[in-house]
Amino acid sequence: MAVLNKIRQRSLFLILIIALALFSFVLADLFRNSDALSARSQNTVATINGKDINREDFLKKVENTQRQMGPNATNTQVINRVWNQEVREAVLSSQYEKLGISIEKDQMRDLLKTALTGNPQFSNEAGLFDEGKLNEYIANLKNTSEAQYQSWIDYEKSVASNALQQNYFNLVKAGLVGTLAEGKLEHQLEGNKVDMKFVQIPYTKVADSTIKVTKSDIEAYIKDHKSQYEVEASRDIKFVEFKEVATVADEDAIQKDLKTFITGRIKDKDGRTDPIDAFSTIENNEEYINLIAASDVKFDDRFVFKSSLPAKVSDSIYGLSKGEIYGPYRDGEFFKITKLIETKNIPDSAKVRHILIPFIGSQSSGAPAKQTEQEAKATADSLLAILKRNKSKFPEFVKEFSSDQGSVANEGRYDWHAYGTMVPEFNDFEFNGRVGDIDVVKTIFGFHIVEIEGLKDKKKAVKVGTIARKVEPSEATVNAIFRDASNFEIKAKEGDFEEIAKSKNYTVRPVNGMKALDENIPGIGNQRPIVRWAFEEEVKEGDIKRFTVSGGYVIAQLVAKHEEGLMIVEDASATVLPKIRKERKAEIIKQRVTATALEDVATAESTSVRTALAVNMKNPTISGAGREPLVVGTAFALEEGETSALVAGERGVYMVQVTKKTPAVELDNYQSFANRVETQKSSVVNSKLYNALKDAADIEDNRVELQIQ
Repeated sequence: MAVLNKIRQRSLFLILIIALALFSFVLADLFRNSDALSARSQNTVATINGKDINREDFLKKVENTQRQMGPNATNTQVINRVWNQEVREAVLSSQYEKLGISIEKDQMRDLLKTALTGNPQFSNEAGLFDEGKLNEYIANLKNTSEAQYQSWIDYEKSVASNALQQNYFNLVKAGLVGTLAEGKLEHQLEGNKVDMKFVQIPYTKVADSTIKVTKSDIEAYIKDHKSQYEVEASRDIKFVEFKEVATVADEDAIQKDLKTFITGRIKDKDGRTDPIDAFSTIENNEEYINLIAASDVKFDDRFVFKSSLPAKVSDSIYGLSKGEIYGPYRDGEFFKITKLIETKNIPDSAKVRHILIPFIGSQSSGAPAKQTEQEAKATADSLLAILKRNKSKFPEFVKEFSSDQGSVANEGRYDWHAYGTMVPEFNDFEFNGRVGDIDVVKTIFGFHIVEIEGLKDKKKAVKVGTIARKVEPSEATVNAIFRDASNFEIKAKEGDFEEIAKSKNYTVRPVNGMKALDENIPGIGNQRPIVRWAFEEEVKEGDIKRFTVSGGYVIAQLVAKHEEGLMIVEDASATVLPKIRKERKAEIIKQRVTATALEDVATAESTSVRTALAVNMKNPTISGAGREPLVVGTAFALEEGETSALVAGERGVYMVQVTKKTPAVELDNYQSFANRVETQKSSVVNSKLYNALKDAADIEDNRVELQIQ
């Protein structure tokens, strides 16, 4: 009871102790995971000059850009493009804010007018820009499609951003002037000349083998030249690739399968036998090829010229008789058999003119469609009826109705073009018709009113049917490759990666200097999962992991981690060694040369005294020795007849003697040279200004943290 009374008396004290303990536990956890203190790092892709780039907004732009760039663009490529755009916008915006420049509403309208002038969608009957049509278009987007309206907003922002950038660059250029003093200096750099005699002692006179450079020498050089050798974090890996490639037995089996279609024999399928008609006997080629034979290349019901056939077998196929079959033969990644179905003489080129009437849902070839398919067809038919009576109206109708901007300027005409150039329906009409034919043709772009103006050079074309099988590994081969990869992975984790690979005759491929945002690995292409794995904190040097890649597997090992900072000695040696050697060779040459006269130096070094005339500072090149700015600068510092001490140049150690100095002609006015200096300054603004601002900006890059990478 006494103990309980004491506890009750000190209950407040105990509560405080417990509260403090809990608080310290929470704090410790927070400091272990500093991101928990703030969601900032998780929600911020970057901070640029104090401005945060929000993760959600960034990913929306990535999504939009991915749609614009299409499926062939990788996720990392899209992210990097958006990143570059965002960094540029943030860096330049900070300058706009400091200067107080912006794009106001009236200026925005002028910018849009300039950008959209010439677009028929926003032009009146006279072909002039109509602001009313633009307002109507924007209002329609706002009411009908949120996505398209947002795209328009983004377009306006892009126009404004480009205008702001141009205004800013113009302001900077306006502040870059060439003074008369700079003009005079420019003139003197070109006009001041020296004639000189010189002796060159090439660095090659000192053998590389006599120069001892240690690891500590290279480390010291790197530290003394930090700005040249700063690197971002990187990883070195090595890997063995196991490709799922068809064996000779697999290829033989594929060819055997194709031969069953030639002979018409029984084909064994999934444990049962199916009778197969001979390919040469059937008439419905499309059904046979696509459904019965299940060809990996579908039937193309078009005539082709010999040049369109596979080059290695074109003579054999082109020379077949109707119904004859050639093959099996290898064509790229397929084995094929080909039957000649029909021959025909077809012009190899045509000349046409057309009017394109698009409809809503057709593929765009110019201005957006406003008519339904039925309305567009009715328009095309009505125009055709008029043109059949009076073809002279064709150019007028092209200008008024055609949406194909690629041909409008040429009165709708496509001059001589080869068979197969146009989409199938268009191509079939022009090459199967006669000169003068005119009709409506429907394609993916809309309804075309097409007139054939010319056909020439008829030659033999063939229609062929081809059954193709992609050359792929069999299931047995795929399983064997999987087992090989698994066995190597297990053994490599237990032993030496290189030695085990060597014992199996596997090729080990190294990849050094891999960066955190890289995606391509030489030899295996886009492999972001491997890059991500190599940069995970818990992955240690020597760790091994298997990855499924396109067409097989990769067993990778992390070889080395290189953190952000100065380049390591091994990586820097290639560039540092020659520089240290050159410095030491210069010292050796200077120490052994005691003569002070050119002729004596030349005799001592078994070389000759050479001459260089009219050397200037604008282009500090010595005839016979190359570009040597330090040596030329030394010569200009001497008086006539004066001889220099030994000078360490780019290609050797020099001693020079000035024989003549010719000053630049004095001018009454140096304005033309000042103008040249100003032009030179302005010319580099577009290429160097942004990069200079970017280098000076405070940029915190968190792209690596994006989970979508």
